[in-house]
Amino acid sequence: MESTVTRPLALRPGDVVRVVTPSGPPQPERLADGLALLASWGLDAQVTPSVYERHGYLAGTDAARLAEFDAALRDPSVRAVFCARGGYGVTRIIDGVDWAALRADPKPVVGYSDITALHMAGFGRAGVAGVHGPVLASFHTPEDAGGPVAESLRAALFTDDPVVVRTAEYEPTGRLTSGSASATGPLLGGNLSLIVDAVGTRTALDYAGAILLIEEINEDPYRVDRALTQLRRAGALDGLAGVALGNFTDCADEWDVDVVDVVGEALSGLGVPVVGGLPIGHGVRQETVPYGTTATVDPVAGTLTVEAAVRR
Repeated sequence: MESTVTRPLALRPGDVVRVVTPSGPPQPERLADGLALLASWGLDAQVTPSVYERHGYLAGTDAARLAEFDAALRDPSVRAVFCARGGYGVTRIIDGVDWAALRADPKPVVGYSDITALHMAGFGRAGVAGVHGPVLASFHTPEDAGGPVAESLRAALFTDDPVVVRTAEYEPTGRLTSGSASATGPLLGGNLSLIVDAVGTRTALDYAGAILLIEEINEDPYRVDRALTQLRRAGALDGLAGVALGNFTDCADEWDVDVVDVVGEALSGLGVPVVGGLPIGHGVRQETVPYGTTATVDPVAGTLTVEAAVRR
């Protein structure tokens, strides 16, 4: 199926953007480096005092985080919403978000990991494309700010060029690439744990005809197996057009089981094209991809090509 998602306007120097913390609390020094990056792009990044609040492992109470996020969606001067970090907490507030505000005034929401929940709901509840890319706390060295990770994010926000991600030789899931024909559909999915968490909720998506992106971090292979088994049993993998595999970072245990073998076994019966080895997710060279726009996986070329998340 082709995606009919709404694409927000591309960013331009001088635009106002808002930094929010819908999940865990960021380290102030790391956030400062991310803010400096936005300033170098000519953006006017707004940061409210609530960004630095902490409530245990959360960046403030549920009510405070929800109010902060809704305020960014409702403010017509704000042209993009950047998440300070992931962690945990979005699913505690997701059902209260004012998705009608995003639908009325589309703007890209930027982040990954726990922010997968926002991308899923932004697509399913508001019909607006998201930007699956680094959180601001990711940019904590000068090399980060001037390197390919930052450039990939900037290009995805400031241009309407299609995004092309190629299989990286150093990514182990590259050996799972399979199929002789390409497949096309909206790019959905994201962090595996968040995909599974949504099953049975109001923000669960229908992946029939979609390209399913999967990445994960710090989960034992048996937990990855359990998550993929749950998706299969719930019917979430029925009718997929194709699969795009990102990073599976630090997914090891004492049983000496290779998580790549676990993923390969779980996907083996789907009969759809798979492109693995994509540097998307919690890896050292994270590439930004649009969320919800039309994508094509080409296992012969080893590429994932995605229509821009923004328009001019």
